[in-house]
Amino acid sequence: MSTTLDLMRHGEPVGGRKYRGQIDDPLSEKGWAEMRAALGDAAPWSRIVSSPLARCRDFAESLAVRHALPLSFDARLAEVGFGEWEGLSAAEIEARWPGAVTRLKIDPVGARPVGAEALDAFHARVSAALAGLVRAHADEHLLLVGHAGVTRMALAWALQIPLANAYRIEVASASLTRLRFDADRASLVFHGRARLPA
Repeated sequence: MSTTLDLMRHGEPVGGRKYRGQIDDPLSEKGWAEMRAALGDAAPWSRIVSSPLARCRDFAESLAVRHALPLSFDARLAEVGFGEWEGLSAAEIEARWPGAVTRLKIDPVGARPVGAEALDAFHARVSAALAGLVRAHADEHLLLVGHAGVTRMALAWALQIPLANAYRIEVASASLTRLRFDADRASLVFHGRARLPA
């Protein structure tokens, strides 16, 4: 039995690039266009699952209606909470806490912003959601509409990447990653695609 999981990061939200975390900004027009361009008319999935945050939810709902696919939401797939950084750009964070962004990238486990969700807790909730999906949907092809952090945690879980290395993984807006699960073995098929392959 083989389950295929495509992970799609949302496009640009209203307000541009920020450490948005769980702030519920919707997609900008550019963000909608990015996501539509990435998928084109393709719909190889049996179902869609999405983060409940608007920048994922709205597109997932539109896609599900367009292709008559079942859709569900899972709060465990929301982006990591960034604490006092939420809603701030990297430049704003640097102005308030010089060097903090660099420290987080070097040590994402130990250099969390004040009030941020612990990385191991984020990993645990995303992993639990994904393990449940893979168990419940054997031999299916699923699309998960989510966040950069969710894609990082999915790769860390599936490929046993240490959490200390998770932020070395770049996840562009509206990019696509594919994981395949065969019994207890996970494989990375592709990562960072700008368009879904034919």
